[in-house]
Amino acid sequence: MRARLWGCSTPMNHVQFQPSLSMVKFLEMYGTEEKCGAALIQWRWPGDFVGPRCAAKGSRSVFRRSNHTYWQCANCPTQSTVLAGTIFEHTKLPLSSWFLAMHLLTQVKNNVSALALKRHLGISYPSA
Repeated sequence: MRARLWGCSTPMNHVQFQPSLSMVKFLEMYGTEEKCGAALIQWRWPGDFVGPRCAAKGSRSVFRRSNHTYWQCANCPTQSTVLAGTIFEHTKLPLSSWFLAMHLLTQVKNNVSALALKRHLGISYPSA
């Protein structure tokens, strides 16, 4: 039986009323660059680092160079960053701006214009 909305005869749209992530909860989870980076690492390598060339799991060394964290596979000399091979690979925007843009784009019923993204994120129009 289909649920009715507030006693109306119109059936409820379950997609429209599915739980969403509030802005407060989003900022709590992804409000800083460090939190966004940690989330991306967890999504990319859920168990542990996987060598990009040899697919060896877990064996690696980690080092920082020019504000980037690199993982180097212990089985082969391949180095990788968490951004390598993703849509964020050559970005100049911080991850927190990307995450906020994706949140804004997925939380509205209609589209978000580039001008609105520019205003919300404080970035240039071409970047938006």
